[in-house]
Amino acid sequence: MPAHSFEPIRGNLERFSFTSSNLENKLGDPCEREVVVHIPPNSNGPMPCIIYLAPFTGTGFARANWRAFSETLPQRHERLVNEGLMPASILVMPDTFTSLGGNQFIDSEILGDWGSWLKHDLRSELNSRYDISGFGLVGKSSGGYGALVRGMLDDEWDAVACHSGDCGFELLYGLEMAATLTQISTHGGEEGFLQYVQNASKLRSDDFHTLMILAMAATYSDGTLPVDANCNFDDEKWADWKSWDPLTMIEDHQNLPPCWIDVGNADQYNIQYGLRQLHQRMLELDIAHQWEEFVGTHSGIDHRLDLSLPWIASQIQSAL
Repeated sequence: MPAHSFEPIRGNLERFSFTSSNLENKLGDPCEREVVVHIPPNSNGPMPCIIYLAPFTGTGFARANWRAFSETLPQRHERLVNEGLMPASILVMPDTFTSLGGNQFIDSEILGDWGSWLKHDLRSELNSRYDISGFGLVGKSSGGYGALVRGMLDDEWDAVACHSGDCGFELLYGLEMAATLTQISTHGGEEGFLQYVQNASKLRSDDFHTLMILAMAATYSDGTLPVDANCNFDDEKWADWKSWDPLTMIEDHQNLPPCWIDVGNADQYNIQYGLRQLHQRMLELDIAHQWEEFVGTHSGIDHRLDLSLPWIASQIQSAL
């Protein structure tokens, strides 16, 4: 059984909110979002700023909550600093949840322009409040995807770390289309399923998986699935989805900042195959990156932050 951390948070936990027009969306979700920031004790002067991007059905500041037989993200941060494994940093945990369960941190007419929000609005707000020496992104799953894709698309990040980020859409999403169709058909289609989710007293595991695929449809296309009722793929719509697959994007976006990528060798969503392919293609294109495949699944991998957080902070410091 993992040890539980009883260590009090000795640094500062600050919480604020701000509004951005970039988050205007068709879901009716709020444009004002909360942000939690952790700064270890006895910290001063310019510091690296590391923004944590949440996985699907998660949000940043939930990582500051107490957890049994574990440690919170601020506890982990303070431990790593106290052990001399990383410099004190500004650790940012924003609320990035949506009514569809999360987002992929790219601009979406339906979900909001989350990519622009990260690149411009959140960075600007943080710069106005703190003395920052550079910015890094880290996340798992959807958050890892967001870190990787923002690193491909933006020039504003000094380092990015992707833990089990979405990659290889054929195996990750394509294989889920039949199960998604079966699930939504019992509710009369996509709109019926979303109404069911909105009114349900609790959701099952299959519901969450179906909601995830519909969230991807809202992210990568017009909100509808890239298949018909018989699960025949619409080539044009599926091409829209695949254009956002890191395996596709790497061909046109090769100027990445220092980049960490890792994945478990038994990931339940087949992400290890997509990221292995991405790793191989990055080697072929001579794109420098840190790559590790570890023994594990898609779950219970917070311990990997013990490696990526110090790495990001060191990369930001070395860029000064």
